[in-house]
Amino acid sequence: MKKLFINIIFLFALFSCKEKFTANIQSPSTGYLVVEGFINSGSNPTTITLSRTTRLYDSVNIIHEGNAVVNILGENNEIFPLYATGNGVYVSTALNLNASEKYRLQIKTQDNKEYLSDLVSVKQTPDIDSISWRRQNGGLKIYVNTHDPQNNTKYYKWDYEETWEFHSAYHSSLIYQFDQNFVPTGVIYRFADHHEDSTIYKCWNTVNSTNINIGSSEKLAADVIDLPLVFIEPASIKLSVLYSIHIRQYALSRNAYLFYQTIKKNTEQLGSIFDAQPTELTGNIHCVTNPEELVIGFVDISEEKDKRIFIRNDELPGWNYGTRCAEYIVETDSIRQYGGGLYPTIPFIRGVGNSIVKFYATPEINCMDCTLTGSNVRPSFWP
Repeated sequence: MKKLFINIIFLFALFSCKEKFTANIQSPSTGYLVVEGFINSGSNPTTITLSRTTRLYDSVNIIHEGNAVVNILGENNEIFPLYATGNGVYVSTALNLNASEKYRLQIKTQDNKEYLSDLVSVKQTPDIDSISWRRQNGGLKIYVNTHDPQNNTKYYKWDYEETWEFHSAYHSSLIYQFDQNFVPTGVIYRFADHHEDSTIYKCWNTVNSTNINIGSSEKLAADVIDLPLVFIEPASIKLSVLYSIHIRQYALSRNAYLFYQTIKKNTEQLGSIFDAQPTELTGNIHCVTNPEELVIGFVDISEEKDKRIFIRNDELPGWNYGTRCAEYIVETDSIRQYGGGLYPTIPFIRGVGNSIVKFYATPEINCMDCTLTGSNVRPSFWP
């Protein structure tokens, strides 16, 4: 009993004695240079993003590093330039690098500082064997599957892009008219043939991965990976019609893997006293002009391999996606409430001379106009 009492006192003290911690870090006024991306040794372009760190109390979240000169240098004195595309993004043409050579990244910023990454060997990336999915806890979990028969890769990184088609809850064949003071004056058909407006009924959304997705087979007998990447919540709109995921796979060096592992721990696994404590990042990029200056980033060289799959809603019995759109009948003069978010849809009741008397309306998003939360431009790869 005494031991239990002591444990309770210890836990109370542990969780109640909290003090604000302010890190004593003297960063330069311009922030530290952050280098994101990798050198793509294959036929796809290389993309490098340059930005600056900001302080916790700064109002600006991202400071893009523009007007830099960025090159890829080979140990045989080859030079491959990257071209600025805006927002700190620099892109090369297809490189098709020599697998027997080593390469590094060179950056010259507008403040006349030069940065170099270490010379790195080209890593060969195995193909993605398959992308699989399994129902789990009412939702859906997506896995990436790959292997290296030579047992040489061992360290992997993945990025992915999700795209899904979704529809408005109801078709709309009507549109409001306004006078010169933007006061609604009535409703008319969107089209002369009274057809619904498909441009606000069918839409798509695309999001890119934001977490760091890495995996290793170092402790396994064979270089085989079957890793869960994405979990889609039950009844999600992502699988209401048709969903696609495009996964890109990269082989990593062990040092690059450890670098990303540290970032993952520092950014995704903090929040309680039982989580790993923040550790210092050790990258492979250095400031030649000022060797004491910290640079954040790790430049590795790998060929990108990719694969895409589609998942249809009819493959998922009981998915149970549903809109929260409430159908209700609104009198014609209620169009003056349009400012409150009402949207006209297919006429429900007709009056004398086929005039519109009543119609459905709802204030919920995605009920009448899907473009409020997506794009009606069909992706080029969509079936």
